[in-house]
Amino acid sequence: MTVIDDIRGQTFAALRGPNFRRYIGGQAISLVGTWMQTIAQSWLVLQLTGSATAIGIVLALQTVPMLLLGPYGGVIADRTDKRRLMIGLQSLMGVQALVLGLLVVTGTVELWHVYVLAVLLGLNQCFENPARQSFMLEMVGPDDLRNAVSLQSVLASCSRMIGPAVAGIVIAAGGIGLCFLLNAASFVAVVTSLLTLDVSKLVPSPPTARARGQLREGLAYVRRTSDLAVPLLMMALVGCLAFEFQVVLPVLADQTFDAGAEAYGLLTAAMGAGSVVGGLVVATWGHTGTKPLVLTALAFGVAMAVAAASPTMPILVATMVVVGALSVTFTSTTNSTLQLTAAPTMRGRVMALWSVAFLGSTAIGGPIAGWVCEQGGGRAGLLLGAGALLAVAQQLTRA
Repeated sequence: MTVIDDIRGQTFAALRGPNFRRYIGGQAISLVGTWMQTIAQSWLVLQLTGSATAIGIVLALQTVPMLLLGPYGGVIADRTDKRRLMIGLQSLMGVQALVLGLLVVTGTVELWHVYVLAVLLGLNQCFENPARQSFMLEMVGPDDLRNAVSLQSVLASCSRMIGPAVAGIVIAAGGIGLCFLLNAASFVAVVTSLLTLDVSKLVPSPPTARARGQLREGLAYVRRTSDLAVPLLMMALVGCLAFEFQVVLPVLADQTFDAGAEAYGLLTAAMGAGSVVGGLVVATWGHTGTKPLVLTALAFGVAMAVAAASPTMPILVATMVVVGALSVTFTSTTNSTLQLTAAPTMRGRVMALWSVAFLGSTAIGGPIAGWVCEQGGGRAGLLLGAGALLAVAQQLTRA
């Protein structure tokens, strides 16, 4: 075996398992559809209202349920068969997209429809996300978990680049409603992949018997386990202040560099390309634990500080490639560390807290980043994230 073959084997180790190959194939189709809906939903709200504030309200309605109810979603994930729970919830997400698509193509959609469906999608994600995160270990085992999480991150990064591009073509050719209908159809792929998994090859965690106080039990478990509490608190700070690129990058492109929407798209694409590279590197050579988290947080923070100081757009674009690579390295390392540290009966609750820290924090961090950018410009928004990451590195060193 050559060195290249050995590296390829390490990079795609989780794909040796037929179950993971089938699952990741379904996810590939579904994630592209999800990004198509994300883009189409923003355009729909803009057409209905002409208001950027209304778009922000939709985002808040979709993320606040995770912030408020995400931990309880972990309790449900620990109590139930995660695969069956995912099948039901993914099916409901497909129905949500179908309803929105039918409302649009029939010309009956109103803003309150979008608001209500955004809340329903957010509620669904409260329960689906922790189940999906903790199901990964049951599917691939501890040896390939880090690799599987990293490959999932690579897939998410690729879909972030492909989905919006496809959405633009579909909207131009067939209208906004078609994006929602195609996303609804994409859920058939992921549900089919889950239905056809070889369940004899899964290693499910024993379901936790229903009892009172299980949410408090999970919180207490994390609080007394520093190897879980510290990464979760750091992820919450980073998720809140450093991962607000959807707020910071438009300001950088439009106001700081006066370069327009094309530059915003270029910066987003640069981050996506970097995320793919970073994910593949982590899949091949990554490690879990406190030390890798410290080094990644430090490098991530320095990269964001360098981006904030970039004097020209070409230098900024190049730097954002590095930022994208380190962002996926940080999230993948944190995710894998938490899953491998958590007890099997607590894994759903732990990963629910990870989802709250990473996704739910947007409801808080978005307005903060927006205010900072209004006061100090896009560079200040990047420096806010850099400061959070360097603080994380310092705290992890002390942990």
